[in-house]
Amino acid sequence: MEILKMILLLGIFSASSMVGILIANQYNERLQELKEMKSALNIFKTKIQFTYEPIAEIFQDIANTIASHCQNVSRIFLSASKKIQEEQIEAGKAWKESLQENTHSMKQEDIQVLENLANLLGKVDVEGQINEILLVENFVDEQLEKAEIEKRKNSKMYKTLGVTIGLAIVIFLF
Repeated sequence: MEILKMILLLGIFSASSMVGILIANQYNERLQELKEMKSALNIFKTKIQFTYEPIAEIFQDIANTIASHCQNVSRIFLSASKKIQEEQIEAGKAWKESLQENTHSMKQEDIQVLENLANLLGKVDVEGQINEILLVENFVDEQLEKAEIEKRKNSKMYKTLGVTIGLAIVIFLF
């Protein structure tokens, strides 16, 4: 009976610790996704400026390029590309829909910043689109700073909180 009780207490402690670690990892994932999105936007800007390929093809290339690094961001670009090509949706609308459907660790405020890209996507000349991408990149930089601060502040707290609550429950039940 005592062995069963010890196993149960160890399970409670482990579960509580894992919950704290999982919550803390969300902050790291958000930061990583924002960094990958910034990199993808930089690729997008370069391709628009120098290749003059259609946006759907550029999105497809970006999805393939970053697929090994960040699957969530890659899915956004892949989904947008498919919506443009297969469903004949305009680029801006496809971008917005893909952001809403495929984001994982990003907050709603991150998504809203990225949705700003849809305003002029495919509607203006190359210079206008590049300027819009630069503007969105600046906003993503601000979101990156916020995400870094939140990660530093909350990541360690949730890990510690998970362990502490687990330990408190174990002590209480012991």
